[in-house]
Amino acid sequence: MPTLTQDGTLWTIDLGDDENRFSPSFLTSVTAFLDDLAGSSEPAALLTVGGGKFYSNGLDLDWLGAHPDELGSYVARVQELFAKVLTLPVPTVAAVNGHAFGAGAMVALAHDYRVMRDDRGYFCFPEVDIHIPFSPGMSALVMAKVSARTAVDAMTTGRRFGAADAVAAGLVDASSSLEDLTTTATGFVRDLAGKDRATLGAIKSTMYADVVATLRQHGG
Repeated sequence: MPTLTQDGTLWTIDLGDDENRFSPSFLTSVTAFLDDLAGSSEPAALLTVGGGKFYSNGLDLDWLGAHPDELGSYVARVQELFAKVLTLPVPTVAAVNGHAFGAGAMVALAHDYRVMRDDRGYFCFPEVDIHIPFSPGMSALVMAKVSARTAVDAMTTGRRFGAADAVAAGLVDASSSLEDLTTTATGFVRDLAGKDRATLGAIKSTMYADVVATLRQHGG
């Protein structure tokens, strides 16, 4: 299960050491952590990272298969998570320690910055191969964060991007060894932790207004 730790200005959400799929309990925990951070007032920055071979494999398809009547409310919760990360009023970085697939890749994209482990793991949107079309909100999120060329390459082919290709495509900002991953990632945000929250939050909310509206309008 996800855990939250704080070291000075740095708040770290460890997503877990399994596939870190978005089960209802996972969503409850991470959303509560984000709300705690948003509700605080001191200088802060957010790092998210996984503890094993996965950053996150995204949607909990097994849970959905057992609860098909809850699909609408479940998607709404996932998309609200994306919206919260997009507009969090502090700097954010994802340390992509392993595989980031589907909605797991999307939540990484919702951060301000991404650093990916350089020796293993893929950044991938497999929706075209598992017959799950992108929702309007998910499509809007991806297309707001990457170039049109990268969106086509990533969203319509199911291509698995290793770290070097993910950097070249703009899916992530840098790559690093596993040993240096969190240090490299926090380097993107530590010196930004003192940015005024009201101003930063307003900037992000304006930048991603259309994306957030689509995520929330089409969540159910």
